[in-house]
Amino acid sequence: MTIRTTRLEDLEQILQIYAYARTQMRRNGNPTQWGDDRPSAAVLQADIRKGQSHVIEKDGHLCAVFTFIIGDDPTYQTIEQGRWLNAAPYGTIHRLAGNGTAKGIFRQCLSYCMAQIPNIRIDTHRDNAIMQHLLEKNGFVKCGIIYVEDGSPRIAYQKRL
Repeated sequence: MTIRTTRLEDLEQILQIYAYARTQMRRNGNPTQWGDDRPSAAVLQADIRKGQSHVIEKDGHLCAVFTFIIGDDPTYQTIEQGRWLNAAPYGTIHRLAGNGTAKGIFRQCLSYCMAQIPNIRIDTHRDNAIMQHLLEKNGFVKCGIIYVEDGSPRIAYQKRL
């Protein structure tokens, strides 16, 4: 598998990846994290234009997408019921999704991100048991609760080398 920066011409395929991911989330007891239409095409286009969106390809075909941002994330400024592991510069993984055609997507994404900055933060919905399992299996520490832009809570995690 390889990772590259997403291009605007990838948008239709990544919209399909997110549609598949939303269906899987609903099937696995997580119907509200992304609802029926998140992330929006406008958010994804902004990620692409900023150079923060990345796709994972296997055998020349897109199989996953994620956003990786190095620098302060405004939603991470306040954390409740815990604290961050450190205040060092960090990267944040957002909107990770796959289309079910490849295994090891999370590990591939994490390896790519940690090669850029060895301090990673991520959050997930309380109903996203699959992501919580992946995070804990890959050495992330549950740090507390943060609130995303719409005010809903997310479980916040951090991993550092």
